[in-house]
Amino acid sequence: MAQHGKSGRIVIDVTPELKRQLHTHLAVRGITLKNWFVGEAERLCNENELFPRRADEKLPQHKHLRVKVAEEEIPYLVNKRKSGKSTTSISRHSIVSLFSGCGGMDLGFTGGFEVLGRRYESLPFEIIWANDFNLEACKTYERNLCHPIHRGDIWELIPKLPEKTDVLIGGFPCQDISVNGKRTGVNGARTGLYKAMIEAIRITKPKVFVAENVKALLKNQVWLDQVIRDFGSLGYNLHYQLYRAADFGVPQTRERVLIVGTAPSLRTFSPPIPERNASNWITAREAIGDLEELESCPQINHIWSGANISPEQGNRRLVADRPGYTIRAECHGNIHFHYRLPRRISMREAARIQSFPDKFIFVSGLRQIERQVGNAVPPVLAWHVANSVLDVLR
Repeated sequence: MAQHGKSGRIVIDVTPELKRQLHTHLAVRGITLKNWFVGEAERLCNENELFPRRADEKLPQHKHLRVKVAEEEIPYLVNKRKSGKSTTSISRHSIVSLFSGCGGMDLGFTGGFEVLGRRYESLPFEIIWANDFNLEACKTYERNLCHPIHRGDIWELIPKLPEKTDVLIGGFPCQDISVNGKRTGVNGARTGLYKAMIEAIRITKPKVFVAENVKALLKNQVWLDQVIRDFGSLGYNLHYQLYRAADFGVPQTRERVLIVGTAPSLRTFSPPIPERNASNWITAREAIGDLEELESCPQINHIWSGANISPEQGNRRLVADRPGYTIRAECHGNIHFHYRLPRRISMREAARIQSFPDKFIFVSGLRQIERQVGNAVPPVLAWHVANSVLDVLR
């Protein structure tokens, strides 16, 4: 009888062509090679006649196996809806989402997705109203969040807001204060839209609101004081701080400011506790290494820019053993180069670095996808913040 060690490691040799084809087929289905093998192995053992099962005994499901979803099915649904009502009896907290983009923050708050082998459980939040100005972002949002989104100028749509919501969230535009922007300040045409968010809070009277923006907001005391003063005029207790996405399991050094307001009747907001530090951040290789052998595959957004090295931004190459650099939204060849391959990273790889699940498919062309991915709030970071918001509401 063959003797087997205690290790679960299995090593096999296949031809390079078979390996390439296998990676391609599995990537289209959103399944890693490891999860596919383990799932198939379990299925084989469970169905083998050498191990008969009782008729009433259920087969175990491998907890990490990602299942293919047919095109005609809801691609990736957090709260299944057919008539506008949730299919579960669990009490849910309503959310109004402003400046929603492709839905990164919304996905984080609703949960129910898998990223890099970890499952982020569903949370009892339900989006009841969402808005964005960009048509392509709205298409991606509806495709993945399976919820209608109001497209247009937020000032024109404010009269259509619900009268009441439990939570209001939004990442107000940052172009006027970003270090890569024109630096016209918080009263600029884009960043000044935070005032629309304040008006929306006045109307909907949420118990909690969450506003996201760039790190540069903290670097100008005059701008920061104005924003905090304006949000504070609403009568909420405010908490703001800088979050480093890598500390929460996002393979990216992105840093963002979150301003959280809580109604006076609620407990004080306590920010989520970081799970990682520089010693165990998720690296670029860990995040996208399994895509190295995969050829261009538009079906899963595995496409990349052929732009040459930029004289200013976007000329850095990822470092394999570090988290990725901040994914930017400007579409001028600013997407970083792969740490090993002679190309810029693909949109699927950028989405991985932003912590979007593989089943989240962007429906636009290359340049628009760059903008959507770069503008998004990392879903995994948003999920951690959402849990802290949930603690407040409890």
